[in-house]
Amino acid sequence: MNEILIKKTSHFFTEKFGNEPQKIILSPGRINIIGEHIDYNDGYVLPAAIDKIICFALEKNNSQKSKIYAIDLNDEFELDLTKEIQLSDIVWTNYILGVVKQLQDNGFSLEGFNCVFSSNIPVGSGLSSSAALECGMIFGIKELFNLTINKVDIALLGQKAEHWVGINCGIMDQFSSVHGLENKVIKLDCKTLEFEYHEANFNNYALVLFDSNVKHSLFTSEYNTRREECEKGLSIIKKYFPEIKSFRDCQESQLLSIRDKMDKIVFKRVHYVINEIRRVAQACDALDNGNIELLGQLLFDTHKGLSVDYEVSCEELDMLVATAKEDDAIIGSRLMGGGFGGCTINLIKKGQENEVKNKFSSLYLDIFGIELKFYDVKIGTGTSLYTLDK
Repeated sequence: MNEILIKKTSHFFTEKFGNEPQKIILSPGRINIIGEHIDYNDGYVLPAAIDKIICFALEKNNSQKSKIYAIDLNDEFELDLTKEIQLSDIVWTNYILGVVKQLQDNGFSLEGFNCVFSSNIPVGSGLSSSAALECGMIFGIKELFNLTINKVDIALLGQKAEHWVGINCGIMDQFSSVHGLENKVIKLDCKTLEFEYHEANFNNYALVLFDSNVKHSLFTSEYNTRREECEKGLSIIKKYFPEIKSFRDCQESQLLSIRDKMDKIVFKRVHYVINEIRRVAQACDALDNGNIELLGQLLFDTHKGLSVDYEVSCEELDMLVATAKEDDAIIGSRLMGGGFGGCTINLIKKGQENEVKNKFSSLYLDIFGIELKFYDVKIGTGTSLYTLDK
């Protein structure tokens, strides 16, 4: 599928600008296997780049203006590099503007370029198409103008660009888009950016995302509330256990011993966080040992925690996971991302994917009157330069 996208993007570039592109860049979306809502709670995440990408075709144009064309949107804009960059009313262009602004603000010298891009990452599905766009553009400009920017800084610049657009994201999306390795997941400490790779051999199981096609409006307000509740819980823990500096230092037994010292809601939030930090470590061990059945059980446990303790699920996601738990072909399922809609991530026995999809599609339509979408994903490589002899 990516080869078709690469050819389409390259051909469109030649038709648009009359030349073969000088550089072709591939930048992937990402999934998170486990470790949800703990990036801001001093935990670890376990993301991976996937085989769904944005393809960029670029060339220098020996001017001070850049022309960028989004094939999928049938839209284009021109950027004058001699003028101050400001936010635009056209949302998609802001991600490009943000990238160029961050590069300029950090002292990198670049001239005009032509760019065409196209994607097979489903937009709005929680697969971080915006991070792929930011990191792919930075990587492409780096390659085009021989800039020295390491992988970590590409991720950080991409994150800053998204903050400039107005989305206060963590580092996980950009980091995993840049650092992805084929058949590897990344255990990432979002605080220190220390990371390690673990095998992502799912043996006899396939990764399939079920897109609920719903997005409830609760996310922003509830997200801020969860952060406040966790901070309150941690301050109470520190009061009784001064040696504890963060949630990763806290044992479940310690929390249970002071359960009556905190509000019931705060306890539930903290209980989820402490257990989820432990589950990430268990998931790494399970992958290292090829115990995919244990990994599947951990996904189910995480969903229960997200639904019952952290309360960021919704009726549609709970139905998908509850149905998955009763299906012998599925060994693990949970909501993926912030919650209140979006996708579930599922481990399904190979050869039974179509049967499962048909069953879930029919059930979901009957209950909610909504079409369920499916995305088959494989663990892919991070943002990279594409060469024709690949």
